[in-house]
Amino acid sequence: MTQEFKELDVRPILKNGGEPFEAIMTAVGTLQPGQGLKLFAPFKPQPLYRVMDAKGFDHAVVELDGGDFEVRFTPRRQEAVALSENAVSPELWAEPSVQLDLSDLDPPEPMQRILGAAEALNPGEVIFAVLAREPVFLFPELTRRGHQWVGNFDRDGSAYRIMIRIGKGVADA
Repeated sequence: MTQEFKELDVRPILKNGGEPFEAIMTAVGTLQPGQGLKLFAPFKPQPLYRVMDAKGFDHAVVELDGGDFEVRFTPRRQEAVALSENAVSPELWAEPSVQLDLSDLDPPEPMQRILGAAEALNPGEVIFAVLAREPVFLFPELTRRGHQWVGNFDRDGSAYRIMIRIGKGVADA
């Protein structure tokens, strides 16, 4: 499959004393699903790598004649929706009774808040949560407690979305 790129040359902006970040983010916002960004700059825009990584893009840098650089930001493939082994028909689950935006919290606080919210719900109720990263340590704990879950990254890869269906629970040993 040939990767399609939108091109943006920030060299004129920089030459005129401007800051290209807004133009770059505007270009990123107009990308079609699966489309990458080809950026031309007079230097390696290293701070931009982290921003684009958080938005779900990998980068490759090529030095051009004259010392300028071409940076290709390629979208990472979206992972398929992840399901717990015990997840049954998530498309038929009830609407979430609890919605949590935990994207500004550092671990382990999102996990603690989700597990706390789960304890207050009845079997069959659903939690929807948005997190800053994939909650890899939460998954086995949810399964251990008898809950079902389904999750994936959002379109730009900047947040992880998870739905948790409360199970009958597991008695503490």
